[in-house]
Amino acid sequence: MLSDSLWIFGTSRSGKTTRLVNQFSAWLQIDSQVPDLFYNKNIHNSQPQPIDSKVNLHQKELGILLLAANDDNRRELADRVTTLTLGKYPIRVKTALGFFQDEVILFWPLLIDSLSIKAQFPVRLRPETEQELATKLWSCQLDSEVLRRVGMNENRLVRRILDLWQLAAYSGVPCEDIPKILHSGLEDSSINLEPQFLGSLLLNWRNWCLERGLLTYALITELYHQKLLTNSSYQEHLKQRYQGIIADDVDDYPAIAGNLFEFLLDAGAVGAFSYNPHGKVRWGLGADPEYLSRLSARCQVENLTNPPKNSLGYSLTSQMVELVTQPMTMLRLPSFVQPIQTTSRAQLLRQTAEMIIDGVKSGEVAADEVAIIAPGLDAIARYSLVEILTKQNIEVASLNEQRPLISSSVVRALLTLMALVYPGLGRLVDRDAVAEMLVVLSQYQTQNGEEKGFHHSKIDPVRAGLIADACFVPHPDTPNLLPVKTFERWDRIGYIATQSYEKILQWIQAQREQYHQRLLLTPIFFLYQAIQDFVCNDKNPSYQELAVLRELLETAQHYWEIDTRLKQTDPLFLSLHTPETLSITIIDSDSVAIAIFIQLLRRGTITANPYPIRPIGSSRKAVTLATIFQYRASRKNHRWHFWLDIGSPLWAKGGAATLFGATLFLQDRLGQPWTAADEELAEEERLQRIVADLLARVSDKLYLCHSDLAVNGQEQIGPLLPLVHACEVV
Repeated sequence: MLSDSLWIFGTSRSGKTTRLVNQFSAWLQIDSQVPDLFYNKNIHNSQPQPIDSKVNLHQKELGILLLAANDDNRRELADRVTTLTLGKYPIRVKTALGFFQDEVILFWPLLIDSLSIKAQFPVRLRPETEQELATKLWSCQLDSEVLRRVGMNENRLVRRILDLWQLAAYSGVPCEDIPKILHSGLEDSSINLEPQFLGSLLLNWRNWCLERGLLTYALITELYHQKLLTNSSYQEHLKQRYQGIIADDVDDYPAIAGNLFEFLLDAGAVGAFSYNPHGKVRWGLGADPEYLSRLSARCQVENLTNPPKNSLGYSLTSQMVELVTQPMTMLRLPSFVQPIQTTSRAQLLRQTAEMIIDGVKSGEVAADEVAIIAPGLDAIARYSLVEILTKQNIEVASLNEQRPLISSSVVRALLTLMALVYPGLGRLVDRDAVAEMLVVLSQYQTQNGEEKGFHHSKIDPVRAGLIADACFVPHPDTPNLLPVKTFERWDRIGYIATQSYEKILQWIQAQREQYHQRLLLTPIFFLYQAIQDFVCNDKNPSYQELAVLRELLETAQHYWEIDTRLKQTDPLFLSLHTPETLSITIIDSDSVAIAIFIQLLRRGTITANPYPIRPIGSSRKAVTLATIFQYRASRKNHRWHFWLDIGSPLWAKGGAATLFGATLFLQDRLGQPWTAADEELAEEERLQRIVADLLARVSDKLYLCHSDLAVNGQEQIGPLLPLVHACEVV
């Protein structure tokens, strides 16, 4: 017989996920003595059919819900389970929010009936689109006087208000109750806005989205918990579909996930859950580990509390935690913990990179066995480390780096192409943009006799500037590029550059003709055509280039999907409150939508993080560069760690800012004020978790990198500085 539910309590890298996978394996290998909850349910046959171990896996209809803490972990868990089942069993591993989203969309007809809303297929809003539309909807209420009183810009205020709804939805608090929580838990000076006013904004936004079938993450979460999970018809479906639950790292799950688990357990399902006391990475970002820990009372508890013996955490955790919590302790750290100390941060970055170069060149460590971890990575640090290491042929992989799409020169070139083809967009293109477009697009062209895929620009920046000066004709409606012979000394451009320019010019003219003949279907098709004809014509783009292009197409697809939906209900909504600097001449609706799309990208609100965000095949042999939050969330481990800016006070923050009001929505202190003493205790506990977690993820050497002065010139005296003083100077 199958045992009761299992609660695996274990520290980082103690084997929790392996234990869960083994439990899943045990469930699949059960013979005819399986209890009733694991019988195949056949709606055409009243007699249950027991699962026999001789039956092929793909014939089994075992209903098990598999959940992971985040998308990276979800893919890794899915890979492990798929390998276990040899791909013969249909496995779907989801994050909690991904599961809620799938369920809301699947049971949307049920929600239409219960909410009495218009029957239309739902469309999910990305966070950046959500912010854009909410800003337009609230623009009248959030006037300059309100912004002055609050003391922050419009974008930041809108994001803060929307985050409050997301936090409330995660904790199971209805949108209507948010003002009450804010009133009891916040001082009047915290945000300088009446809780009732904030509540009215959010209710207005929620109703506006529901009427148009637009789903934000907050709305998805609220609908699932408030409407679906309480619906008797849905409850019956849920019981029939899932008789088992496997959830990894539940310390990073929102409170309502606990309510879902409790419902399934009450319905007779069995579960296997893992919980890491040194985890809680998403505490302050919507996770409620204390609330989830209540499930342990309903399970058999297995303790896996020892760090792996091949990690520094096995021997160092207690010493380093003592040094952090009691700075006056007289302890010396062993020789495999070494300091890198400099006066300036520039020197620190240089010495850190040189230490890695020496280790890799000597063969002591491989590039993919090194991780640089920092509380925050500014552009200077990121650029410096990448530049120094790549010059020595050592690749650097930034973990989950979400750079704005507009930071890619290829994306900027494609947007310039759009402004040159579609009418009415002349104010969005200038001489410099045209010159950059020529340089970028020409590097993908292949001339006669040249090896296919040879990568360099046929039009260099100097020639591109000359062409843009002489041949670009600005115009608010129809900006134009003239033939190269318009330039009196066009012979100075050179044959190769001239041929390349003529090809680009012919392509633009062909697209314009298709537009006027109504053969150019959509802006998305235009982007796809441009990518195919220029970027992918003669060469295969690198994974990094391909990821950015894929995200651009995904973003455009999403944007025009929302545009199409809003044209049915609010035809002028997207063009409302357009910045005066844009001054679009209304030629057609496509031009308006494209102009706003380009503006949205130029503000840097959309990041390149496409699906899938990792290449297929073997991983890159590269040094990992990550913030504390990114590294801990990825659950990676390396032989060497470099803890950058060890004296920074940001280590106590965990490398990620806590969302405003997050502590008000924790179930064990719902609506209670968060005091300075609470914050001090929370930072101390977070710091101990970070130290223990990171030590469990390094096996050979730890370098503590400290500069006396931060990048802004201030002295660094953060809470981890005692670790540097306790090192043996080598």
